[in-house]
Amino acid sequence: MRRIVMLLVMLAGLMTGQSQELKELEQPKLVVGLVVDQMRWDYLTRYAGNYCDGGFKRLMREGYNCNRCLINYIPAITAVGHAAIYTGSIPALTGITGNTLELNGRFTYCTDDTTVRGLGTIDKNGKPNPDVSAGHNSPRNMLVRTVTDQLRLATNFRSKVIGVALKDRASILPAGHSANAAYWMDSHSMNFVSSTYYMDSLPQWVVDFNNRKLGEQYMENLPSLNKQIKDGPWELLYDEERYVESASKHQRWENSIDGSLKQSPWGQTITFDMAKAAVEGEQLGHNPAGVPDFLCVSISSSDMLGHRVSPNSIWQEDTFLRLDKDLAEFLSFLDSKVGQGNYVVFLSADHGGMHNPEFGREHNLPGGTFKTQLVRKELESHLKERFPGIEKFLMGTTNLQVHFTKEVKASSQFDAIRDAAIEFLNNLPEVAYAFSMDNIPQYVPEPIRTMAVNGYCPGRSGQITIIFQAGYLEDYASQKDMEKPGYVYKGTTHSVWSPDDTHIPMIFMGWKIPHAWDNKTYHVTDIAATIASILNIQQPNACVGHAVF
Repeated sequence: MRRIVMLLVMLAGLMTGQSQELKELEQPKLVVGLVVDQMRWDYLTRYAGNYCDGGFKRLMREGYNCNRCLINYIPAITAVGHAAIYTGSIPALTGITGNTLELNGRFTYCTDDTTVRGLGTIDKNGKPNPDVSAGHNSPRNMLVRTVTDQLRLATNFRSKVIGVALKDRASILPAGHSANAAYWMDSHSMNFVSSTYYMDSLPQWVVDFNNRKLGEQYMENLPSLNKQIKDGPWELLYDEERYVESASKHQRWENSIDGSLKQSPWGQTITFDMAKAAVEGEQLGHNPAGVPDFLCVSISSSDMLGHRVSPNSIWQEDTFLRLDKDLAEFLSFLDSKVGQGNYVVFLSADHGGMHNPEFGREHNLPGGTFKTQLVRKELESHLKERFPGIEKFLMGTTNLQVHFTKEVKASSQFDAIRDAAIEFLNNLPEVAYAFSMDNIPQYVPEPIRTMAVNGYCPGRSGQITIIFQAGYLEDYASQKDMEKPGYVYKGTTHSVWSPDDTHIPMIFMGWKIPHAWDNKTYHVTDIAATIASILNIQQPNACVGHAVF
């Protein structure tokens, strides 16, 4: 009997201790996700000589640095990356297989939703119009939950979740299905807008922010308004001699920049301005229920500009130097508004970007382009010769995949048609492998095999997957443009399996996060798992990642 009493006392003590331990669980007041579109991992170190102390250097100095974070699927594309970061999952499960995906036998934009209307949207004539396509957006095409959804669930929807970006998909997908709001920029007005998926009307703080007309003020930094700017799309931040990590101005492989706010560093600045307004307008980090809030910030201009000029351009370097200063100011803002040590911020990217092949040729580096439109035209002709009687074979090629028409998919000859297309593609010098997902050749090596499987969602992906030779990227130009004298591929793109596109930053900094440099291999899907661990909440329902700590 005595032993039984002692055992009961010990058990009671353990239960009391566990109760107190659970009672003392703490959480940060705010989580800020920062995704920089088309940020290669090496931009952290490559441009560090010109970074200030309070931006990227602060993140690296104070944060937990995961130096080998890899994307574990293909294609490495904006919508796919944002979904993976916040769901901890892969396209095979999220259903977000590209910026455009196949849905019910037709191509559909990843966040397209015609059941909702725009809030604050403007038509091409400058008039308010809730029915323009810019407002027809929601997260409904994403099949799974995000870590932001999990936070809302864990707090019985008392936590606030807000998404901010220039691109609609970069705001909507991170904020998740149950977000309080997602805001993106309307190109015509340079205002931040939303849709009726979230609310019936824009909050007053958003109206007030738009009325400040910051976009028009920042446009004065560009040649379209400032006629004194003649030697580039804007004035460099420093003397040109300091840009030792980039080529000089006026490279033949740089494309022209359209002079819009979105294709300039000030597109980054206004995104941070909007993020600050959201912190103040929604009192993020000061939730009256005592629960954490979540702010999803995605920087889009780095990608919109990067496509035009590529990683070796002086304008891309200047964009990141200016981003660094904006980041430093934003972190200081969070220190003052939420309190240093009270918030967590993570930095990552949806994908990287490849070196321009013309730049590569100048330095004897192998690589080239896959002429997408020309190959599609030739493949269509090839199949018509082999299989007469079918009007159209290809619905299109997107996300490094071939999509056949409904007629072809319903045809009794489908397997033969698909095999003929695979044979045609495998004979192209730019193609390393072309295959269908139900018959991946044994000679396709890892990690390419697993990346292809992870990126394939039946009914949304194409019927053939294309893997380029290393160093090759897509050229979408028409045959007419390619035949012009002196034609060269300009700028860059992304989507392939190469580390140029799939090695991205992953840094966590702030509330109770130790400083470290970690060279183990992690994946983009580990970010959501780690944030869930920091918040002490359940992982998203399709999460395949693992918490870093």
